[in-house]
Amino acid sequence: MQKILVANRGEIALRVMRTAREMGIRTVAVFSEADRNMPFVRYADEACCIGPAPSVQSYLRADKIIEVAKDTGADAIHPGYGFLSENAEFAQAVADAGLIFIGPSAYSIRMMGDKISAKQAAKKFQVPMVPGTDQPIQNLNEAREISKQTGFPILIKASAGGGGKGMRVVNEEAELEEQLHMAKSEAMSAFSNDAVFIEKYVAAPRHIEIQVLGDQHDNYVYLFERECSIQRRHQKLIEEAPSSCLTPEIRKAMGESALAVCRACKYYGAGTIEFLVDENLNYYFLEMNTRLQVEHCVTEMITGLDLVREQINVARGERLAFSQDDLEIRGHAIELRVCAEDPQNQFLPDTGRLELYQVPKGPGVRVDDGYEQGQDIPIFYDPMIAKLVAYASTRDEAISRLCRAIDEYKIKGFSNTLAFGRWAVQHEAFRSGHFDTKFIEHYFKPDMLSQESEDEAELAAFLAATIWLKEERPTSKPLAMVEHSGWKLRRR
Repeated sequence: MQKILVANRGEIALRVMRTAREMGIRTVAVFSEADRNMPFVRYADEACCIGPAPSVQSYLRADKIIEVAKDTGADAIHPGYGFLSENAEFAQAVADAGLIFIGPSAYSIRMMGDKISAKQAAKKFQVPMVPGTDQPIQNLNEAREISKQTGFPILIKASAGGGGKGMRVVNEEAELEEQLHMAKSEAMSAFSNDAVFIEKYVAAPRHIEIQVLGDQHDNYVYLFERECSIQRRHQKLIEEAPSSCLTPEIRKAMGESALAVCRACKYYGAGTIEFLVDENLNYYFLEMNTRLQVEHCVTEMITGLDLVREQINVARGERLAFSQDDLEIRGHAIELRVCAEDPQNQFLPDTGRLELYQVPKGPGVRVDDGYEQGQDIPIFYDPMIAKLVAYASTRDEAISRLCRAIDEYKIKGFSNTLAFGRWAVQHEAFRSGHFDTKFIEHYFKPDMLSQESEDEAELAAFLAATIWLKEERPTSKPLAMVEHSGWKLRRR
């Protein structure tokens, strides 16, 4: 493998290209007109514009991407995550064009991409399942019968879904008809497939996933777990590895269940098996993501592995260079997704120009980003601009290091999730490890960040006044601390 086309943009494109360069492999970037001046375009050895800003006219143009790969002499295509990364037709088209798809087979993607077929495959290997159906719901009467058997509340989910689309919680039978119609309508709009199924609704679960690797010679390993329970709109904001709640016995059981799912679909490459975990640490198969995850960084930090390198090696037909017994957890890593979103306005996406952009540095701090100061944040793509990762020997140290890094991270020009991240990891529920996917719903109120800002402004004013008085009146006593200030409690 001499040249890889990276069919993605931003930080993940840069992430793949850097590993490829270390391996002596040349890279090709494809970019939209909106991304012409992005860092990943300049970093690649070659670059080609493939269309206008909207992704359907550029990053989702499978035919154009394969054409560019052939024209530039690329041997392989790495899809990153998002866009075409879990598109079975694209994976097959890449193979049919005589190129290497750096990911699993089209067969695996197709089987695991449909949640119903994924449940059916995993069930054959005795992987624990949330009570419910493993067949599409045909009509309202069938939905009523299944709901009575399962018991309310239930969750209606799109078979081809993801990101919370086509998903509806139903608390009682009177809501069923309307919610079923809405779920099917949303699924059809988002995925051109209105098939839905029903599961028992697990009210306050943890969302824990297992990273897996497989080669083309039937060798499999699991690279432990990631805790992904801090979410908004069913999408993750903070991830950590390892989880604060798993015992070694449950970790091993979940890992072995994850490998059973891999065997069920003849998987190779990097993938992730997602589970719901209830308050009693019972775990249930949720879905498989047949690609590299956004949060793969925290797994890399605690294992010392480069997952992109492993993906490339597997795609070249190499065997895994290690076994399960060779792997161990070293330290703790926490990742904050730095997104152009406004936490004080329901985490809605924000846009603007990076008027100021300075990333934190120092021991145990990793920033995977894709933007530079002065660039605009386009409205056409995911609002994530960077991933901030803190690594340390213990969880408490990792939390402190992440807070330090957030304080050093300077972004001006639009709302972002930095302040929310600092608040979240210092919350007692997070620090104690007693939290679930309802963390934001239960604990976060937008005015909490305003109070944090007021306290910081008060502290800054106090320090400035103290310094001024010392310079002007050296014998003066310092100003008395304002008694009602929360700073004394939080920062002493």
